[in-house]
Amino acid sequence: MAIAAWCLAAILSVPFVWLAVECLAALLPARRRANSAARPRVAVLVPAHNEEAGIASTLRDILPQLAPVDQLLVIADNCADTTAAVARAAGAEVYERRDDVRRGKGYALDFGIRQLTADPPGVLIVIDADTRTQPGTIDALARAVASTGRAAQATNLLEPPAGAGPGARLSAFAFFFRNAIRTRGMDRLGLPCLLYGTGMALPYAALARIDLANGDITEDMRLGIDLAVQGTPPMFVPEAGVRGTLPGGASAATSQRRRWEHGHMATIARTVPRLLVSGLVRPRLLGLALHLGVPPLALLALLGVGGVALFAVLGQWQPAAMLLGAMTAALLGLLMTWAVFARDRLPARDLILLPVYVLRKVPIYLGFIFRRQKAWVRTEREVPAGK
Repeated sequence: MAIAAWCLAAILSVPFVWLAVECLAALLPARRRANSAARPRVAVLVPAHNEEAGIASTLRDILPQLAPVDQLLVIADNCADTTAAVARAAGAEVYERRDDVRRGKGYALDFGIRQLTADPPGVLIVIDADTRTQPGTIDALARAVASTGRAAQATNLLEPPAGAGPGARLSAFAFFFRNAIRTRGMDRLGLPCLLYGTGMALPYAALARIDLANGDITEDMRLGIDLAVQGTPPMFVPEAGVRGTLPGGASAATSQRRRWEHGHMATIARTVPRLLVSGLVRPRLLGLALHLGVPPLALLALLGVGGVALFAVLGQWQPAAMLLGAMTAALLGLLMTWAVFARDRLPARDLILLPVYVLRKVPIYLGFIFRRQKAWVRTEREVPAGK
């Protein structure tokens, strides 16, 4: 019993310890990179499904950042609205795709890339149709890819809708913590990052080795892992940035969280063991496995509390203390990075609602066991992007 308790405590402690390491690394000074490469020709690909309300704002951000030789393509994927017409009026090259069986963003991306085969660009940049792109992002991503030959990921954030309550602010902070703080920590450690679907740039030559035509609900995460395994791990470009808005309605927000978190947990189960084995000879993949193996924060908290409670019931106090120490390290790391990077995003008074936020996620995690979401479903938006 004691040996089993120690083994379980060690397994549960690993993601907490690694989370603390990432938080501490995020506090280190930024890494300097030489980025003197000439800017390659760029194609910006915007997959869109029923995005008539916000796509014009998205395209207005992108167009001034393009050179005359660059391309802006919108893939109006299975649209039942005026997305295609709005995109054409805004100045984009538009292709319409209809397929009632092969549905999902991966299929839309594959369709868009095939439109470029006759005259391929040097770099492909993917921007979601509900995303605002900060000035200089296209240039920063293109030059990063050109100078390294690796994929690149911009800082990708979600903001709470106007007038949102503490629940939405906590959700936005969790997104910021994962995409900005933890990714910054991985970058400071010299490790690759994951791709987040929007604000990602890919060397066009690498796309021939990647299968994008799939309905995976975490196609971006899968793409980043595939590139890392093939030897071209994605890199973080913090000076580039894209932003979206969390869904305004409760049901839409829950649907979006369910898709993200079910996809994340399925990717952990499918991918982490393979990366751990590969990491024995390729340390970067080991770091990526540890990063990916940290489950969503609410689930991680539930696992930690449940583990400590189990050890206490069994009278295994030393394993309980070990796990509690790892949990404390992760909590301190989270609080330090919140204090440095996110006090203006999340008021201190909202932190006391973290236990409520965690408990509200329980149905999502139970759903992963009993009714796992496997198909891509667009999140309904009640607030147009950028409004």
